[in-house]
Amino acid sequence: METKAEQKRIVIVVMSGNMLLNFAGPSDVFTHANSCLTAAGLPAGYEVMIAAPVPDRKLTGSTGVEIHCPYYALEIVQPIDTLIIAGNDRSADGINRFAGFHRWLGEIDTCKIRRIASVCGGAFALAQAGLLDGKKATTHWERTMHLQKDYPRIQVAGDQFFVKDGNIYTSAGVSSGIDLSLAMVEEDYGREVAIRVARKLVFYLSRPGFQSQFGTLLPVYEAENIGAKVQHWLKNRLHEPLDVAGMADHFNMSTRNFTRVFHKHTGIPPAKFIEKQRVEAARKLLEDTDIPLERIAERCGLVNLVGMRRTFLRHLNVTPSDYRRTFRTALKDAGIAELLIS
Repeated sequence: METKAEQKRIVIVVMSGNMLLNFAGPSDVFTHANSCLTAAGLPAGYEVMIAAPVPDRKLTGSTGVEIHCPYYALEIVQPIDTLIIAGNDRSADGINRFAGFHRWLGEIDTCKIRRIASVCGGAFALAQAGLLDGKKATTHWERTMHLQKDYPRIQVAGDQFFVKDGNIYTSAGVSSGIDLSLAMVEEDYGREVAIRVARKLVFYLSRPGFQSQFGTLLPVYEAENIGAKVQHWLKNRLHEPLDVAGMADHFNMSTRNFTRVFHKHTGIPPAKFIEKQRVEAARKLLEDTDIPLERIAERCGLVNLVGMRRTFLRHLNVTPSDYRRTFRTALKDAGIAELLIS
């Protein structure tokens, strides 16, 4: 374990006030790491600096909360160990307001900063600066398609909580910034310290079995898109044996032409689309009902519990039973729903 007195300077740049946890989560991780280190008789390991991307050091969140940062990122002249871009504002106003910061970010010497990271939409700032070119990266699941479309040179891993590629780290939405920061603490001071911090925050050090973002597997298609039409047609047929030939016949197309058109408009083959639609239907039943797993598998066309388990692991990296425990109604699990409705 590292014991030298020199602290690692963590600069967290607050790009948006809409999700406070984007920057507050990582800040809490590194601050609590200091407490754990000093409690063990070791020097505090981190100096945490919260910085703004604009000279007035102010950002306003969607709830009206004003954030006054102690530092302006461009004025920090001390050596930076870890630079974290927390969130982003991709509106026209935000892009114009942060133009100076984006130029600065694109000109920094990445060899002089040990780690450069992003939380949620911060990946777009790194991408705009060219720091993600040719690298594997992630962002919030709702934005992965946009990231891939806007920056095709990035290898977007949309299902990951966080990704490390060289000295560039990217994380998904909101709480994944805590996952990433805990991983950094473990990288710096070992697993024992990271575990202590996770316990203080009542958080997983490494979310067991849940190392994927739980975004929707299929995007929302426009009404005229064949994907939307097929979704509507499949809705009450998932329990039936389905094949591409039957789908093509329903739409009065040859199997070959249907497959070509479908893949062009949705980006995935029809068979994979059906499987994802079945998983989405099963997820909804797991979240909202107490229907036995075997029955859900049958209703959604996933054959049986073994088949549903295998399909869930392939798409979500989690078993159906673990998914239900994670996402079922929170108040019901806490045993107080009855009190609220009585």
